[in-house]
Amino acid sequence: MEEKMRRVLSAVLESGAAFVKWLGLACLVGVAAGLAGAAFWHVLAGARRAFAAVSWLLYLLPLSGAVIALAYGRLDPEQKLSTNLILQAARDNRAVPLRTAPLIFAGTALTHLCGGSAGREGAALQLGGSLAAGLGRLLRLKEKDGRMVILCGMSAAFAAVFGTPLTAAIFALEVASVGVMHYAALVPCTVSALIGFLLAGQLGCEAEAFTLQGVPALSPASLARVAVLALLCAVLSVLFCRLLRLSGRWYARLIAQPVLRAAVGGAVVVMVTLLLGTRAYNGAGMDVVARALEGESEPLAFLFKMLLTALTLGAGFRGGEIVPLFFIGSTFGCVAGDWLGLSPSFAAGIGLVALFCGATNCPITSLMLGIELFGGEGMALFLLACAVSYALSGYTGLYTGQKILDSKQKLERIDRSVT
Repeated sequence: MEEKMRRVLSAVLESGAAFVKWLGLACLVGVAAGLAGAAFWHVLAGARRAFAAVSWLLYLLPLSGAVIALAYGRLDPEQKLSTNLILQAARDNRAVPLRTAPLIFAGTALTHLCGGSAGREGAALQLGGSLAAGLGRLLRLKEKDGRMVILCGMSAAFAAVFGTPLTAAIFALEVASVGVMHYAALVPCTVSALIGFLLAGQLGCEAEAFTLQGVPALSPASLARVAVLALLCAVLSVLFCRLLRLSGRWYARLIAQPVLRAAVGGAVVVMVTLLLGTRAYNGAGMDVVARALEGESEPLAFLFKMLLTALTLGAGFRGGEIVPLFFIGSTFGCVAGDWLGLSPSFAAGIGLVALFCGATNCPITSLMLGIELFGGEGMALFLLACAVSYALSGYTGLYTGQKILDSKQKLERIDRSVT
């Protein structure tokens, strides 16, 4: 009996020591990545304001692309510094150089300043993961601890930049290896995300939140309509991910030199912008997302955003893909809502979450995103949309560094990379 009590006491002490250790590390990473994320938020906000106020900045997009490509060519000649590297590091202990952080920070800021069509959250994952990896090396953490610290950095920076700590914490646990939730990192990722979120809020960063109109009651008709919309979003997510891959290949095939490629790509984006006669599709476009969630959208807005984002990122500009996903999903859902007999506002919310789910292969994160952005109303319908989009989007995704460990059709392990 005494031996059993000793073992129990030893286990409790071991768990307590690990808890205290990770609480301290999570706070450290949360502060570092939260401060970086807050600075990133303010720099991008300033870049967006400058682009809106100074019309000729658009014409500097080719030059900014050349500068970005030149910097990456000097500091990342093998083109490995990306969100895919962060995911691989979190899963397989790949080395993440600290230079990833300033490169993605400056590259994304330049892209937004001159009107490239890109987001910010994917860049935040690189920023937070790179800083956390650097802290891990400084503290001489063991391999598995270093991987968990990277997850904390991803959570903190994402929460600071977008203001959704629940989504940020779960995303870090779910995104690298779909089918396995790394529950050992639940406490540190949650603490880091909350610290990053609170710190950013104190520093003036604004969290995103919206109110949906016309949320339907749960019924066979509403279930069927939401399922059809989610199916369409799953198809659209596959098309968008394929378009991003193809645009990069087409650019590389036509123009081998990266600096020239980025400059030409910037010129193409400028020309398309002028042909469209609006700058609504440049930058992140959260103002368009907000209007779509109020029930207003141009019929082809989602297609134009897909095109400009592919032209921007495929040429070598830097930034995230997640806010463009929000733009595409919300505007498509807003338009499709009319066809399906759903409120355009509610359908925009469903479209945003379902497209995000299809492209990231993260259904639990997507549900958390719906809760944090829109509140709890209609969450059963959001869950259905996430489930349908996840199941029907196949094994395509934004991040080729992501692995899907479990089949989407059967209860079996497949362990395959995203295509």
